[in-house]
Amino acid sequence: MQDSFDVIIIGGGLAGLSLAIQLADTNFTVAVLERNKYPIHRVCGEYISMESWNFLERTGMPLREMQLPFINELHVSSVTGKILTHPLNPGGFGISRYLLDATLANIARAKGAVILENCKVEDYYQQGESFTVAAGEKKLKGKIVIGAFGKRSNMDKKLQRSGFDSANSITQNWVGVKYHIKSTLPDHVIQLHNFDGGYCGISKVEGEQHCLCYLTKAENLKRFAGNIRQMEDQLLSVNPFLSKIFENRSAFLFDAPETISQINFENKLPVEKNMLMAGDAAGLITPLCGNGMSMALRASVICFFAIEKFLSGKISRKEMEIQYAADWRREFSFRLKAGRFLQPLLVNSSLSKPAIALLKHFPIAVKQIVGATHGKSF
Repeated sequence: MQDSFDVIIIGGGLAGLSLAIQLADTNFTVAVLERNKYPIHRVCGEYISMESWNFLERTGMPLREMQLPFINELHVSSVTGKILTHPLNPGGFGISRYLLDATLANIARAKGAVILENCKVEDYYQQGESFTVAAGEKKLKGKIVIGAFGKRSNMDKKLQRSGFDSANSITQNWVGVKYHIKSTLPDHVIQLHNFDGGYCGISKVEGEQHCLCYLTKAENLKRFAGNIRQMEDQLLSVNPFLSKIFENRSAFLFDAPETISQINFENKLPVEKNMLMAGDAAGLITPLCGNGMSMALRASVICFFAIEKFLSGKISRKEMEIQYAADWRREFSFRLKAGRFLQPLLVNSSLSKPAIALLKHFPIAVKQIVGATHGKSF
């Protein structure tokens, strides 16, 4: 296997794989290092807004042939079951990461990208204008290294990123949990149900399954001695909508949930020590906004344009980093701020009920909130 590339991407999620496809399409050599093996279940809401449809088709995704559910309505409930409904325009579609990531990986391979699975990156260092990435016995050299390693990684610690240690703070520490379930819930609706200290999203994906994914403060799980099932039965099920879901455990398709811990939503930098960050590694939007997948895909496009200019000799490395950071912030800073503003309204049970009651009388405000967390087609 070759050991030298134009671009090395650490992490084979949406941002990493879609960037690899764009680079391979332009005849740049690219390697993607993924610590798992495809197909992969990931903790994710698995809803993509329509802004990403055209881009995914350009990558080679056969979306029109995949019989995916189109989602055009939002339901939000308070802990007590008070519900707000609102149309989503232009809406989105559901697809599992299990299917999506594996399909993108196959497309990237077919276009010439090198995809290394079960490959955990342990070190990264720069020598002049070249970078070395070490993963076990493998040592790869690249002109550019991209950090697309998700919400939390050992690379955060390696790079001494700000906010890494704050994930141990009980106020910044969140836990994500995901299942696939069989359900008669409507295909066209994405639901967001609140509980004390968290919220749960449910929406249709491919086949006869819905994605159920929730975020909770780590202190909630600590209250139940780490017992997820007990927390769901006694805390989440206070919400009558969630109670109906969790009382029917036979509908749950996983033997055990997919989980991720020590999540925080603090500001991150889109460039760290000459590494361009993409996807959740660059900035994590609160899941209630339901648009992290589109942000990862759009970030790959922004990243590609900056990289292409550098590798073509049009701009310097420093100019590439400045351009990418500026374009990233221009596109996403407001979305992230909107998410951080909205999240406390939903995780606080005393606030969610009056907030939902108020918004029911001001649909224009709901429309503006949805618009603030979504972008235009790209």
